[in-house]
Parts: sequence; C-alpha cells; structure tokens
Amino acid sequence: MSGFFGVASKKDCVFDLFFGIDYHSHLGTRRGGITVYGEKGFNRAIHNIENAPFRTKFEYDVLSMKGNMGIGCISDFEPQPLIVKSHHGTYAITTVSKINNVAELEKMLFDNGHSHFLEMSGGDINPTELVASLINQKDNLIEGIKYALDSIDGSLTMLILNEKGIYAARDKYGRTPCVIGKNDDGFCASFESFAYLNLGYTDYKELGPGEVDIITADEVKVLVAPGDKMRICTFLWVYYGYPSSSYEGISVEKMRCNCGKYMAMRDDVEVDSVAGVPDSGTAHAVGYSNESGIPFARPFIKYTPTWPRSFMPTIQTKRDLIAKMKLIPVRDLIEGKKLLLIDDSIVRGTQMRETTEFLYRSGAKEVHIRSACPPLVFGCKYLNFSRTTSEMELITRRVINRLEHDVTPELLKEYSDPDNYKYKIMVEEIRKELKFTSLRFNRIDDLKKACEIDEDKLCTYCWDGKE
Repeated sequence: MSGFFGVASKKDCVFDLFFGIDYHSHLGTRRGGITVYGEKGFNRAIHNIENAPFRTKFEYDVLSMKGNMGIGCISDFEPQPLIVKSHHGTYAITTVSKINNVAELEKMLFDNGHSHFLEMSGGDINPTELVASLINQKDNLIEGIKYALDSIDGSLTMLILNEKGIYAARDKYGRTPCVIGKNDDGFCASFESFAYLNLGYTDYKELGPGEVDIITADEVKVLVAPGDKMRICTFLWVYYGYPSSSYEGISVEKMRCNCGKYMAMRDDVEVDSVAGVPDSGTAHAVGYSNESGIPFARPFIKYTPTWPRSFMPTIQTKRDLIAKMKLIPVRDLIEGKKLLLIDDSIVRGTQMRETTEFLYRSGAKEVHIRSACPPLVFGCKYLNFSRTTSEMELITRRVINRLEHDVTPELLKEYSDPDNYKYKIMVEEIRKELKFTSLRFNRIDDLKKACEIDEDKLCTYCWDGKE
C-alpha cells in the first residue's frame, strides 16, 4: 500500500508537506519521497525507510528545500515521486496503484516506439514510471491522465506536479481515495483525510471516481468530471485506514465499532472479557463490548517505542517474529479467563494461531476468535493488500483445496456464502487448524451495513468475488 500528500500554497509549503507525508506512515514501510517545485525548479529526495521512520530520514533534506508547491509519498514498494521530462514538459508524479496488466501495457508501449524503462525496482518495472509512460502517449497532459486511468487493470490514483499546479486524479472506480483540504494560504491533496487537520486545513472536497482536478494556491478546478460508478475498497475501513480518517464521509473508527456491534448481535458466547488485537482490532472490540455488555479488557499490550509495525519487514518470517515479540501479556487478565479476541482479519492464520498459543501459555482457559471481516477467499485484484503472491497463502483457500478436488469460481462463491453449509464446514476446519476454542467471522451483509453507505459503492471482491 502507499499514501500521498501534496501542497499548493502562497507560502513555502515544505513544513506542511513534510508532516502531511509523515502522517501516511501507517500505509507504507519501504520508501519515502518528497518533491518540491520552487524558483530553481524541482528538488527531490527519496530514502529507504525500512529501518528508520520517515521524519528521521528526511529531517535534513527539508531544511534545504524551498517552494510553494510539492508532492510526496510513503510507499510499500517502489521509489517515488519520479521526475519525468516529456513533450508535456517536466513534471513529478506519485501514484497509489496496483497494475495487473503490466506485461500487456509494456508490450503496447514498446510496439508504439517506447524505448526503455529506467526505474527498475527489484528487476520489475516501476509502476509509477509505467503510468508516466502511458500519460506520455497522448498529446496533452489531461488526455494522458485519462488514458492512464482507463488503461489500468487494477487501480490507480495519482498526483502530478508541474509549474502550473498539482493535478490530482482519483481511480476511475474510486477504489482508493483522494481528498482536498483548504487553509488561508492554499490547498492540499491527501490520501488520508486526517493528515491535514493538525496542519490547519479544513475539509474542502473529496474527488469522485475518475475525477481529475488541478490545484493551485488560489483555486481547485475540475478538469475531468467524476463518473457515476463507485467501488471503493471496504478494507480501507476494516484495516488500512487510520482510526481518525474517513472515506466518503464515513469515519473509520465508527465503522469498526459498527462491525463489532453487529458481530455481538449475532453471538451468544459466554466469556469473561473482550479484547482487540492492537491496533486495528481495538475499535471492533469496543463495539462488540458496548453491544454485548461483556467487559472490554487489554490482556496484552503492544510494545511500540522501538518495534515497528508487524508488516514492516519485507520477509514474512521476520514480520511474524516481530508481531509476536511486540505483545506483552498482562497475566492477571489472562490466567483462568475465557477470552474473546477480535482481529481485523485472518489472512494466512499464522499470527492469530501464535497469538492464541501465547494466550494459552499465559494461562487462558479459553480463547474465542472473531474476525471483523468475512473470510478472505479471493486474492485482491485492486489494491496491494499484502505481499501474498498466491491465493494458496490464504488459509481459506488451503482449507477449501483440502476439502474439494476441483475448485471452481462457482464453488468458491458457495464457500463465501455465510448461509451455505460449505461455509460452515470451512470455518470449522480453520478453527481446528488454528486451535481456537470457537471461531466466527463477520457476515458480508453486516459488514456492508457497518459502512453506512450504498452497498453498490463498495468493493467486496476479496470476500465474495463480485467485481
């Protein structure tokens, strides 16, 4: 995943830009980048942030940067923003994208005379450079942006900076967000809506699906009107989004509490306390506790002063190890207790199994697990949800493959239906494999209801396979 931030101001923008990007650190862990445009043109810095936070790596760069406009990003994969010189002039570009048809687009570009790609990340084409190459196929920048949005199979939201301003373009189906804030000196563009609040900006607008705006210090002008079809990623609320953020006017924290409430309404388990796996599981657990009347507790505490987020390392085994090492037990709240534990999701199952074993070793009598979202049955085609390279890394798919000789898309949809007997068999097999006392997943209809927006605007592909 990635996140971006941009500023167009009557004053120097570097302070706001620096902290606005930093507020996206929960969305990426590998690269950070800043590009500023001023009297001397473009000034850019990109650093590896795997072993140190964004602020630490960039605090000296920003002292030498000056300009009234700038963009930047936190990225979990490729280095960006990139600076590109083409017949459109020189511009900087940063993207949040997942491009499934890279090979097809690469062939098309080479067939059209494109000579080479320079920004190779680990031997792969940098997706942001690929997007720039698509933009450069057209005679003007706006047509190029529209062409890129339409050509991508997956998702694409971006910021482009040149001497005229910042071009903000949201994914054609709105799968990822782009919001604009305003203060007395100008405007900012942000992936996360909370990122500008402490910098003195107020909410101005949220771009619609496929909308393209140009942002200057004086105004925000719509260049391409938004489309009618919305498919925003529901997992943004369940897990990715920071608690203080909101999408389409719906608070992440409120949605998570709603999820917990609806799970509690369907549950009859008898336990001593409800806990959330920190951090994203906490609000789900609060909602469950408030609805059920079962006390909320913290039977383990996440040690955060020095440990990074569990998904920061690029190697899965190290991520699992760090996730385990961060949790410190509170034995008085565990020994002899029947615990209900809520996490945002169960992907591979490794971390939740180890967490459960950890609680049993710490004296728990029972450990009941609840997932705030339905079983993940389909690998996401639209966001870089995880580094999963195969759907067989999903515990649901491994279990289904054990149960069935011929796994078809139609069969997978049966396993995705919470009222189908196959679904119940799958859940029980997962429970036994991971050694939970009991296991339940949030239902897809309750998940949609928790979002409090038209369900036709929600992408739920990873749970039900519906495009």
